[in-house]
Parts: sequence; C-alpha cells; structure tokens
Amino acid sequence: MFRFFNSRKWFLWAWAGSAAILGSLWVQVEIDVRINEWFGTFYDMIQKALAEPNSITIEEYWAGLLSFITLAGIYVAIAVLVSFFTAHFLFRWRTAMVEWYHSVYNYARTIEGAAQRVQEDTIKFGRIMEGLGTSLIESVMIIVQFLPILLGLSAGIPIFFFGDWEYGLVVGALIWSVGGTIFLILLGIILRLVGVEYDLQKQEAAYRKVLVIAEDDETIRPKTIEELFDDVRKIHFLSYIRYLYFNIGRIAYLQANVLSAYVFLAPAIVAGIITLGVMQQIIRAFGRVEGSMQYLLKSWPTIIELASVYKRLREFERKLKATTGTAKVSE
Repeated sequence: MFRFFNSRKWFLWAWAGSAAILGSLWVQVEIDVRINEWFGTFYDMIQKALAEPNSITIEEYWAGLLSFITLAGIYVAIAVLVSFFTAHFLFRWRTAMVEWYHSVYNYARTIEGAAQRVQEDTIKFGRIMEGLGTSLIESVMIIVQFLPILLGLSAGIPIFFFGDWEYGLVVGALIWSVGGTIFLILLGIILRLVGVEYDLQKQEAAYRKVLVIAEDDETIRPKTIEELFDDVRKIHFLSYIRYLYFNIGRIAYLQANVLSAYVFLAPAIVAGIITLGVMQQIIRAFGRVEGSMQYLLKSWPTIIELASVYKRLREFERKLKATTGTAKVSE
C-alpha cells in the first residue's frame, strides 16, 4: 500500500506533493489564528457600541466586517486549491497501488475477492485518506498554534475547579477531550466495531460474487443466493445494534461538549472580569484545541472503515505474497 513513497516513478508526487499539502495546511491554520484575533477585536467593538450609543462609527463597523471577509476569502481560496490538489495526489497514490496489483494479477485473480480489493478497496482507501489524513495533520497544527494562544488568553482568569492556576483551562480541555476519546475508543473495542465492519465487507463480497456467477450459471439460484443474503442481513443487523450502543455514548458526549468552555469560564463570566471579545477569543481557541484533541472521537466511524479497508488489503497482499512465492509486498 505504501510503495507510492519508495517508488522512483512516483517520488516527486509522493514527497513534493506531501510537502505542498503540509505547507498549505499550515497557511490555513495561520489564517485561522488571525480570524480568532478578529473575533476578539470585533466583539469588543460590539460590546462598546451596545454599552454606549454612537461610540463607534458605521465606517468602523463596516471595516471590521470587511477585514473578516478578506481573511475568509483567502482561507476559502487556499482550502479549495488544497482540496483539488489532494484529490490528485491521492489518485496518484491509488494508481501506484493498482499498477502493482495489475503487474501480478495472474496470481491475484486466484485469490477470493481480488477484484473487490483492487477496484473497490483502493478507491475507498484513497477517499478516506483524503479527508482523514489531512484532518489529522490539520488537527496537530491547530494544537501547536492555538495552545499558546489559549494559555495567553486564560492567564490570570479564574477557571472552574482549577481556580487561578494559569494552566487550568488547557488542562481542563485536555482532561475533557482525552478522557472522552479514551472512553469511546474503549467502547469501540468492546463492541468490536472494526471486526464487525470487516466481517460485513467479507459477507457482501461473497454475496456479490455469487450474484455475478449466477448471471451466467442458471444452476445457481434461490437457495445459494438466499443463504448468502441471510448472512448479509445478520451481519448488518449486528452492526446496527453495536453502533446504536456506541452512538449513545458518542452523541451524548458531543452534546455535553457544547457547554464545556462555558462551564470552565463560569467564575470569570459571573465576576465580569473579561470582555465579550476576550470571552469569544477564549471560547473559540478552546473549541479549536478541544476539537483537535477530539479528532479520534469525531472521526471514529471513518477510522473504523479505514482500519477495515487496511486490514482487507493487508490480508490480500499476504495471500498474494504466499501465492507468488517471490512477489515483494510493501510493508
């Protein structure tokens, strides 16, 4: 699966492309930081205007909105270009995988589900990586950028439970985010979500194969097809009930998450020691740091699907290696 990065043919796309994507994501995060600063300035201006009529001019108000439009316009332009380039980058990655599978397809065709692995799983791998991979990198960059901002903004502000401790807000975000993520990861492991997704794909592949054979072989009819569809039905119903249990915990946690920053800031808000602009900056920075820490939590269903695709492709490559005897499968 990772021959893309050690192949001479794809060297430029793999490494220069990766660098371009990383650089563009860093610029996006930098703009996000500027937008966070804008929230502080703009909401302080709003607070001033509401407290004292005509204390700001209409020109100042429009200028504040225009500055946001400028930042947002640059962000949108970069985000669109990054998305376009990333799609091309990942299709080249898929092409590198497919080219190798094609080169040994005389052996691969004898393996159960080979066509699905080469066609369906490679495209799933690329599509999932497009969203999941860039989101992971961006989450790390956001933590690096916004953590110092959050520390600076929360200095000297009383935090619920932590008092005046300067690291209280950051530690609170860490405990809430990491604790919730660990809880749901453990829940996913207990419910075997990766395993049930893998089994589901195997049953679907077997069912589809019989349907394809039945197009030309009239002896394969109701009994065989119905038996396989019963297996498909059972594994789908099992996945539904397991995801029901998982979603109870996940959705409840995400709803409670909306109030977390306000809970931690409760003493400062009640005491009136922060302005509306500073509060908006803190809540937004807190949300960005907290959201990035919760990356695994929010992406868990997609991570499960990626893990299942990876598991199927690795199993396929191991079988292919055993079949060819000499074929080298990338680790």
